[in-house]
Amino acid sequence: MTSVNSAALRMVFLGALVVLFQVLLGAGGAQAQVTAFKQAVAEAAAQDRDIAAFYRDNNYEPLWTGRSGEDRRRRAALFDAIASADDHGLPAERYDADALMQQLKAADSLRALGLVEVAMSRTFLKFAREMQTGMLVPGRVDNGIKRQVPYRERVSYLSGFQKSNPGGFFRALPPQNNEYTRLMKEKLRLERLLARGGWGARVPAETLKPGQSGAAVVALRNRLIAMGFLRRSATQTYDEQMLQAVQQFQLAHGLTPDGVAGAGTMAEVNTSVQDRLKSVIVAMERERWMNQPRGKRHILVNLTDFSARILDNDHVTFETRAVVGKNQSDRRSPEFSDQMEFMVINPTWHVPRSIAVKEYLPMMKRNRNAAGHLRLYDRRGRQVSRSAINFNAYNASNFPYAIKQPPSQRNALGLVKFMFPNQYNIYLHDTPSKSLFDHEKRDYSHGCIRLQKPFEFAYALLARQESDPEGFFHSVLNTGNETRVPLKQAVPVHIIYRTAFTTAKGPTQYRRDVYGRDARIWTALEKAGVSLRAVQG
Repeated sequence: MTSVNSAALRMVFLGALVVLFQVLLGAGGAQAQVTAFKQAVAEAAAQDRDIAAFYRDNNYEPLWTGRSGEDRRRRAALFDAIASADDHGLPAERYDADALMQQLKAADSLRALGLVEVAMSRTFLKFAREMQTGMLVPGRVDNGIKRQVPYRERVSYLSGFQKSNPGGFFRALPPQNNEYTRLMKEKLRLERLLARGGWGARVPAETLKPGQSGAAVVALRNRLIAMGFLRRSATQTYDEQMLQAVQQFQLAHGLTPDGVAGAGTMAEVNTSVQDRLKSVIVAMERERWMNQPRGKRHILVNLTDFSARILDNDHVTFETRAVVGKNQSDRRSPEFSDQMEFMVINPTWHVPRSIAVKEYLPMMKRNRNAAGHLRLYDRRGRQVSRSAINFNAYNASNFPYAIKQPPSQRNALGLVKFMFPNQYNIYLHDTPSKSLFDHEKRDYSHGCIRLQKPFEFAYALLARQESDPEGFFHSVLNTGNETRVPLKQAVPVHIIYRTAFTTAKGPTQYRRDVYGRDARIWTALEKAGVSLRAVQG
C-alpha cells in the first residue's frame, strides 16, 4: 500500500488527472469526448442498479474523476479513508486501493476514465457500507444473532457524499458513540503491546494463593504489572498488594474477586494479547451492526456478563445480575433489540410448548401427578383434571393441552415479568431460584433473562410515571391478581453479547465466550481478510 500511504504523491497524481481530462477534451472535440465518458459510465454502471440510478439522475457527470477541486478532494478522501481502514478492524486490502490507483494511472482516454469513475463508486459503496454497518451478515455467522442491522439505501451513500464535505462524510460513517471510541483506543493499546512482545511469559501454575512465593509468583507479578493492575514491584511473594491487584483483575474479567488466583483466574491471566485483540475487533464489528441511536434511556442485557442495566444518557443508573440461557442448542438466549412496553405483576406462566412436551409430558407419563403445581387446559381454555387424561396416548406432536402455572411465590417467573413482545418469546423476569445468582457463570435458563433484583428494576421503570413507584408496585402485588401495567413510554431493550466492552472509567472489561459466538465471528472476519497487527509507538 506504499502508493496509497503517501499523501503527497497521491495528491500530485490525482491533480494530474485534471490535466489529463483537459488534454483529452482538447483532442478530437469536446462533445465527442464527453459523450464517450458518459457512455462508458452508463455501460459500467449498468451492472449495479444503485450506481446506475445515481449516475442517471446526475446526467452521468463525474463524482471522482472530474476537473474540479471538489472532485480532487473526494478522490483524496476516499484513498485516505481506505488507508485508515485497519484502524477500525477492517482490512484495507479488501478495498484494493492500489488496483484503483493503477487503473487511474492507466486511463489514457475519457472512456477509460469513465470506467475508473464507476470502479471508484463501486469501491466507495462497499467501503462506506462496511465501515458503517459491518462486513458480516450476523445471522449467517450464528443463527442465535437475530439482530436487524440498520442498513442504509446504497444510493443514499453516493447522493449524501456528493453533498457533503468529503473528509467529514468518512469520519461520520463508523459508530459515533463512546463505546466504539474507547474500543478503538483499546485496540491501539493492544497493538502497541503486541509490538513490544505482549504481557510477557505465561504464569507456570494452575493456581496461586496469598503467602506463596517463587518463580510462578514472580511471573504473575510481572504479568499483572504489564496489564496495568499492579505498580512496579520487586516482590517475590504473593503479598497484600498482589492480592488487591488480582482482585482488580478479577473484577475486570467478571470473576469472583476473592484475590486467589485459582484455575479460572489463571486461565484469564494467561490469555494472550492476541486473543484480547480479537475480542476487541469483534466488538467493534458488533458495534457497527448496531450503528443507530439506542435510546436516551435504554435497557442493556450483556449475555456474556450475565447482567442487565438501565442507561440514561449513556450513564448506568441501575444494574443487576442476570441468569441467561443455558449453553445448549435450544436454550441459548438470542441477540436482538426491541421495545419494552409493559410489565406483568403476579404473572401466570404459560409453559412454552417445547418445554411442555420435552420436559413435563415425559414426567406425567411416568406419574400423572408429577409437577403438581402446574395446571392443564384444553383447546377451549377449560381446566382439565389429570385423572381424565391418558398421558401415554400422547407424544410431542399430538399433545393437545396447554400447561400453565398460576401466580404464586413458586411461579417459575417469580412475581413480575417485563415484556417486549417478540417472535422469540424472550422476556425479563423474576425467579424463585435465587441461589443461581451467587454463581460466577450464570447460564441456566431456557432462554429468557432472569433478574436478581426484579422489584428494584420495576421501581426504576415506574419512577418515570409514578410518584411513589415502590408503593404503587406493592399495592398491585399485594392483590395477588395477575395485572398488566403499561409503561407510558416504551423503553428500548438491547440484548447484546460482548466479550470485550468498556466503561467510562477503569480498564476494558473482558468476559468468556460462553456460547462460542465471538470465536465464530472472528473466524468469519479472518476469512474476509482481517488480521492482527502490531503497531510501533
